[in-house]
Amino acid sequence: MLMLLVGAVALTACARYLKLPYPSLLALGGAAIALLPNAPSFTLHPELALAVFVAPVLLDAAFDTSLRDLRRYWIPVLSLVVVAVGVTTFAVAWLAHSLVPAMPWAAAIALGAIVAPPDAAAASAILRQLHIPHRMVVILEGESLLNDATALLIYRLAVGAAMGSTFGASVVAWQGLAVIGSVLAGFLLAHIYIRIVERVTDIPSAIIMQFVGAFGVWVLADELGLSAIVTVVTFAITAARITPERTPASLRLPSYAVWDTVVFVLNVIAFVVIGLQLRPILGSLDAAERRQYVQIAGLVLVTVVFVRIAWVFAYNGIAALKRRLFGAGRWPGEFVPTFAGMTIVSWCGMRGIVTLATAFALPEGGNGHPPFPHRELILLCAFAVVAGTLVVQGLTLRPLIVLFGLKDDGTVEKEIHGAEAQLARVAAEIIDEDDSNAAQMLRAEFVMPSDAQLADGSETESAARNRLRARIIAAQRKALVRLRRAAIIGDDAFHRIEERLDRVEVNVR
Repeated sequence: MLMLLVGAVALTACARYLKLPYPSLLALGGAAIALLPNAPSFTLHPELALAVFVAPVLLDAAFDTSLRDLRRYWIPVLSLVVVAVGVTTFAVAWLAHSLVPAMPWAAAIALGAIVAPPDAAAASAILRQLHIPHRMVVILEGESLLNDATALLIYRLAVGAAMGSTFGASVVAWQGLAVIGSVLAGFLLAHIYIRIVERVTDIPSAIIMQFVGAFGVWVLADELGLSAIVTVVTFAITAARITPERTPASLRLPSYAVWDTVVFVLNVIAFVVIGLQLRPILGSLDAAERRQYVQIAGLVLVTVVFVRIAWVFAYNGIAALKRRLFGAGRWPGEFVPTFAGMTIVSWCGMRGIVTLATAFALPEGGNGHPPFPHRELILLCAFAVVAGTLVVQGLTLRPLIVLFGLKDDGTVEKEIHGAEAQLARVAAEIIDEDDSNAAQMLRAEFVMPSDAQLADGSETESAARNRLRARIIAAQRKALVRLRRAAIIGDDAFHRIEERLDRVEVNVR
């Protein structure tokens, strides 16, 4: 495990240097692990896979989701969440059943549901490094966050049917009601959870409780027969609206760092686990079967990519036709999609940890229970789709964006400047009520613009002060180290002063 984590860190460093998304290189690493001889065995119970891998990753992505932006672009998001996932699921199911007639339709549909949804973690990791219009980012991240609910609803029904459960209209209706109940449960659990954990002031304990909440909400929803995906997403979005006024900054800063680390480690382990599962699968097949399985996996990958491209262009064609015949209206609105935008959205369909976890979660069998039909083939197809989309699409997104000349439209920056102006006015009102020298000294810090340069190119007073503060802190840090080396102060005093300098430095930067 230590070697794998070091290897993942090295791949991530390469990704930063080459300006590539790190999930793409992890996919290559996972594929390489599948071919390593004498690799260690690593097992995880399939029923734990979804909770362990998906719950914290999904909560982390949902916490940063903008409800305002989702409401603004809900129609294109919904078209990808429902229609694109549904069409992809049944296209892959038809292909798999045609190529392997012995595969039951329920198992084929489960395969389609596994590979249909683009992944929230993969999309966020890639889109954060690319400068594209904010509208596209909202649509892609919103899709990758919400489509898991659609895919897992189909997945759950298909797995149940394949394993002999009854299937009918009443089961579908119950699952629909479960989604509504999941939204209500996520909302209520967020309020209850925040009331409990806001009393925990110790930072390590509070961060542990955050993970208890992430896993606990997932497990509770699953035990109640609700949609764990929808419950966790609703829980995270609700908590994100409550916590800013109730969480101290001293907790927020370390918790963000911990969550970033955990999401990264979970991505690493997911690729490693699936890679180690593939090696015995490939080894147990003869040459003809191996060739057949690889061909099927390649065709599934091509189908997944092609269906998304076809749907994105078809959707925009329908929107353009509606605009021409009936006017823009609220939909599609005044925004006219460009060929470049449609191409990028259709090409940004990377699969990731959710696809890997759902494939791994298929029943293995044992203790008198049969294994899931064609589980090995489904695992291979899932890994091929994840690795193929992350490598092919993930590594070519940046060149495509550069080719089309897409740039960030500055939407977020404009909102930041507007909000900072409002905050400066709030500070000015308080300072104007106070005639003390201390208030006047703070005026320049809180009321002056925060930009590093003024319109004439000169440095603002606030930026100059921060630059000087940074120099002072760096000099103080060196002096503090000298004091400890000279045994003038002990480590307890050293670390307490170091923590104060760290907080000041973070504030300055």
